[in-house]
Amino acid sequence: MTEAKGTARKARVRRATKETDVSVELDLDGAGRAAVSTGIGFLDHMLASLAKHARLDLELSCKGDLEIDDHHTAEDCSLALGQAVDEALGERRGIARFGHAYAPLDEALARAVIDLSGRPFSVIELGLDRDSIGGIATENLGHALHSLAVAARCNLHVQVLRGINDHHRAEAAFKATALALRRAIERDGSADVPSTKGVL
Repeated sequence: MTEAKGTARKARVRRATKETDVSVELDLDGAGRAAVSTGIGFLDHMLASLAKHARLDLELSCKGDLEIDDHHTAEDCSLALGQAVDEALGERRGIARFGHAYAPLDEALARAVIDLSGRPFSVIELGLDRDSIGGIATENLGHALHSLAVAARCNLHVQVLRGINDHHRAEAAFKATALALRRAIERDGSADVPSTKGVL
């Protein structure tokens, strides 16, 4: 089946559980516009930055059980966003598939490499020292990237190579991920699935 070059790559996802209620609207061919409201300030900042630098149009809202913990909200927002990426890509025809990028933020430098392979796997090494940043446990920032990779069915490697300030380290990681994703989802002008298997 050939996908028309002008086919809209959009998705709507709702993920509702006893812990969270997440709604996502995504356009892979957007301009980087984002409206994100998760109840966690720093998570909003990271997801908006991801959308901006990947040039995705993203509307994401979440009502989560923050009175318990930030874990469910961070995880479920990323799972819903990843699912939206997966659905918007469809059969993954005519895309670059692979992307890599470096992103600096002052003294921090991060690298991200992505393969929209259809096989979820991640290696996330942020090296954060603080317990939390802006209302989110730092362990959940890495978990958010992992959850995104699982639901988007991609292979994602993110390493912060250097940095002192944890805010800078985390933000550089999300920006590098965004830039790598932007390259991987680019249309390459073909109608083929970029795999010797014929499917992704």
